[in-house]
Amino acid sequence: MRILIVDDHPIVASGCRAVLADEGEIEILEAADAEDGECVFIVERPDLCIIDINLPTVSGFELARRILERAPEARIIMFSMNDDPAFAARAIECGAKGYVSKTGDPDDLVEAIRAVGSGGTYLPSAIARSIAFAGPTLAQSPLSKLNAREMEILRLLSAGKSLSEIAWLVQSSYKTVANTSSIMRQKLGVKTSVELVRLAIDSGVA
Repeated sequence: MRILIVDDHPIVASGCRAVLADEGEIEILEAADAEDGECVFIVERPDLCIIDINLPTVSGFELARRILERAPEARIIMFSMNDDPAFAARAIECGAKGYVSKTGDPDDLVEAIRAVGSGGTYLPSAIARSIAFAGPTLAQSPLSKLNAREMEILRLLSAGKSLSEIAWLVQSSYKTVANTSSIMRQKLGVKTSVELVRLAIDSGVA
């Protein structure tokens, strides 16, 4: 199996190698950001991708969108420090087949690779229970009101990017990004971009 790991922390890739050392013949491909990750995917066509959500430029959600747009059959596991069920739910919405928290049991990653690599899906039991029993709580989360593209733009706004910079990063037009920003403010009940950024920080998006 050939696995692409997209993460800007080299120690994560090293940790993955160690965790997977006993899993038979596995070739690890690496990329440090979404742009490199997309290029490696196009050239190498790995069997499975493990993508960190919080990448330096655009997020793992955006990279997953680009990969799946190019190859709908791609098998993706989202990897994150955040165990908020809203993030896991958003990963599934993006088309990922698995979600693993970096703060969880290392065996979760091995199980996710086995499951997704064989054509299945995977969520750690704790996160799956959180989603299943969150009910109204999950629905009331501000993040639940945003789609994946809106979350990406919100994250970039909170990182201090201008609308022009965001348009370039997400491969869209300035007008589309500006309209999306306006729609987000309406959805979230805020009036200004400053309030939007504050909400992003409070929700753990930033």
